[in-house]
Amino acid sequence: MTPRPQIWQLCLATLSLILLFAWPAQAADRDRLDAFLDVTGFDVAIESIRLSADSAPEMLGVEADSYGPRWDRIRDEVFDTDLMQGMARDILAETLDDARLAHAAAFYASDLGQRLVAVENAAHMQPDRPEIDAESEAMVAEMRRTGSPRLATLARMNRAIDSSGHGVRAVLEVQYRFLVAASAAGLFDLQMDPADLRLLLLSQEGELRESLQQSALAGAAYTYRDISDADLSAYADALEHPDMQMVYELMNAVQFEVMANRFEALAPRMTGLSPGQDI
Repeated sequence: MTPRPQIWQLCLATLSLILLFAWPAQAADRDRLDAFLDVTGFDVAIESIRLSADSAPEMLGVEADSYGPRWDRIRDEVFDTDLMQGMARDILAETLDDARLAHAAAFYASDLGQRLVAVENAAHMQPDRPEIDAESEAMVAEMRRTGSPRLATLARMNRAIDSSGHGVRAVLEVQYRFLVAASAAGLFDLQMDPADLRLLLLSQEGELRESLQQSALAGAAYTYRDISDADLSAYADALEHPDMQMVYELMNAVQFEVMANRFEALAPRMTGLSPGQDI
């Protein structure tokens, strides 16, 4: 799996892709699915969704820290790891067929796959830190300055992870679903029809796409900094395999549906929280 990005730095697909890519073959059994989640690091990717929860208050113009300790309790209850992983497991159990599960699991169970999962898991659970962002951007700038082919390999990996290009729309959909739920909960006055809100968000798609591409490239440069050029090229090859492409479409869709679902559930729980109060 890819490193954990910020909520607005995710290049993933929406749940509708599950319907497009739901395969008629026999769904994976639960034991094999649990092993798949572990060997690919997808369980950690789902757990890391909790780290994006603080962007919910920020969407409302409030710093999460200003809510006090009760915010931490509500966030951890709504973004409960077992709950989110259970949601992901339930969707995958109905849609991920054994052949593609085996293909992806075989790669990630290899020596290279496990080394990749180790660095990706660490990136998933790394809190946002300005110094890391600065170092990541400096790494990309240096590769550009020297004409390093490694930069093209990282870009190739990122394209393969979101080959359909639906990631930006997915990001905007999470934002839309939270804001509509927050308005319904009385957290703020939307002052426009939800359909107009969707159009407003979609108007930002071009700018957001460019920002996401830049941040994803910087994130990959930092995450895989200790992985050799040859191994990164092999990873790009693996990600471009048709079976892996289908697996990623589904996993990306699942991850974003879990995220959107939890942000919607968070909105009514925020009712009564006031900045500056320890309620």
